[in-house]
Amino acid sequence: MNKLRGKTALVTGSSRGIGRATAVGLAREGALIAVHYAHNEQAAQETVALIEKDGGRAFTVGAELGVPGDIDQLFSGLEAGLKQHTGRTTLDILVNNAGETSTGTAPEEVSAEEFDKTFAVNAKAPFFITQRALPLIPDGGRVINISSGLTRVANPSQIVYSMSKGAIEQLTLNLARHLAPRGINVNTVIPGITDNGHAIFKVPEVREQMSQLSAFKRLGEPDEVADAIVFLATDEARWITGAALDASGGSLLG
Repeated sequence: MNKLRGKTALVTGSSRGIGRATAVGLAREGALIAVHYAHNEQAAQETVALIEKDGGRAFTVGAELGVPGDIDQLFSGLEAGLKQHTGRTTLDILVNNAGETSTGTAPEEVSAEEFDKTFAVNAKAPFFITQRALPLIPDGGRVINISSGLTRVANPSQIVYSMSKGAIEQLTLNLARHLAPRGINVNTVIPGITDNGHAIFKVPEVREQMSQLSAFKRLGEPDEVADAIVFLATDEARWITGAALDASGGSLLG
């Protein structure tokens, strides 16, 4: 506990799932959390309530990503919240978690609109969020990007999503090299299929089929991925940068 005492963190897409679990986990270690949401403010407030119930501190920041003005809106709320709670705008930890998911589209049927939207949220937004955050991140800070196990296997119906997540991993590699002189660690976490509360995970047949992809023959839980993210945010991970940490429960073992 308190490994991140006095630190501040922004977790994009933290109103549910892995993002929410990450926000709660970072807060348990003492960090002040900016809980970002795109549309569901109530869900973001629920994340804040969970954090405060444990004695932590958090505030919400609303901004739809992948649309004009998204970065300005996000950082206007972020900097105001940081200033209110700490008196300054320092951001120690950035977790690029928010993503546009896909229900699956055959390569022949992918529209330009779907392609652009997916890349706008999954690749363009993290790039420009990180770019905007860099003046706020002190030397020794952390940037953690969330990818997907789909970057390691062929699933043609998820081609656009996996391409966008591949871009995130390149963001990690290049920024890890670029920011090393400042002591800023940049890493990727690769989740497998994780039960984020979506209705599809309540269908027994689908749940059983998905469970078989893990070496442990079960679905991952959000906090299991979040624990890996929290680890990378702590000083214990100070010698790790440019890495892709597999948190898929062995789903990529083959």
